[in-house]
Amino acid sequence: DIPEEVRDNLIYLNRPAPLQRAYRLEKYLKTPAKIYFKREDMSPLGSHKGNTAQAQAYYNAEAGVHTLTTETGAGQWGTALAMVSNLYGLDTTVFMVKGSYMAKPLRKTIINTYGAKIYASPSEYTEFGRMVLKEHPETSGSLGIAISEACEMAAKDPEICYSLGSVLNHVMLHQTVIGQETIKQMAIGEIEPDYVVACTGGGSNFAGMTFPMIGKKIRGEGFKNTKFVAVEPKAAPSLTEGEFKYDFGDTAGFTPLLMMYTLGSEFIPSAIHAGGLRYHGMSPLVSAAYDTGLISARSYDQTQTFEAGLLMARTEGIIPAPESCHALKGAIDLALEAKEKNEERTIVFCLSGHGLLDLYGYEQYMDGTLKSSDIHS
Repeated sequence: DIPEEVRDNLIYLNRPAPLQRAYRLEKYLKTPAKIYFKREDMSPLGSHKGNTAQAQAYYNAEAGVHTLTTETGAGQWGTALAMVSNLYGLDTTVFMVKGSYMAKPLRKTIINTYGAKIYASPSEYTEFGRMVLKEHPETSGSLGIAISEACEMAAKDPEICYSLGSVLNHVMLHQTVIGQETIKQMAIGEIEPDYVVACTGGGSNFAGMTFPMIGKKIRGEGFKNTKFVAVEPKAAPSLTEGEFKYDFGDTAGFTPLLMMYTLGSEFIPSAIHAGGLRYHGMSPLVSAAYDTGLISARSYDQTQTFEAGLLMARTEGIIPAPESCHALKGAIDLALEAKEKNEERTIVFCLSGHGLLDLYGYEQYMDGTLKSSDIHS
């Protein structure tokens, strides 16, 4: 059961989040497809990350923990944990991937406003960070490095606990509130999806959106013909180009070995604006779902995803986060495919967060300076 205090606090984070139809986007695409999107962007935190931050902060506070460390890519998770930890009287230190830290300076302001400390990773505050900086002084960092720094700080101080914003099973569980709500909303609207689409980096948004539906499909309780599509960046295509094996969740090798699709724990993706998807591995549960054929995956270059985000802004008036643009691009392509085949289909995707702190990426796309992020380019 969800603790009552967590349940009450989730209401303040705009739960249940609306399921909305993209009428104007459909009209622009001239598609017979119906497109719906789950609005995680409407949380005061701006993303879905508060769903697990609430639970993790609650249980740490219950256990008598006073300080948390964590990593963050684009800053959504660091923002969520900083805000929620403050509600529970916890101190928080956030290691933010350097490339995103520099590209999104207002994330530091927000995280500081919520009372947390934030450092660009790799940093001088940990042994591993100092080692990376010595060997690669110009590095843009990675989620793997930031995780290593946060884990090291926690491992060296018994008063500190580490909190992870994706990948692990408990995070997938906390995020299933998204899919459970969506199932009830679709039932009210008599919506039967042909495709459910979400972005994948560590896997929590995708799992949160789809796992409740996949579970029903496995049990024969519906979603018989629904296909589930994970969309990842070409800069870090762990599902579509990775290897399914045991690997570390961080660069230094502090974490337990995880059975997952991975590009290698030492892999450093190119610096992309979708920092939350810039991870070498994939959730073991999402990896298992992909390996068994329960889901499919596709990848896009950031030039393609920002094109989709701009289209969403100019049709629906919503500026999606760069991460969310991946799911949006997947949904648009499925809608255009329906147009080519002249077939009706219903597509539901998760808009995992807004992009109001990611406008530099949109600016680069519009002025033609946005670089390709393909792992092979």
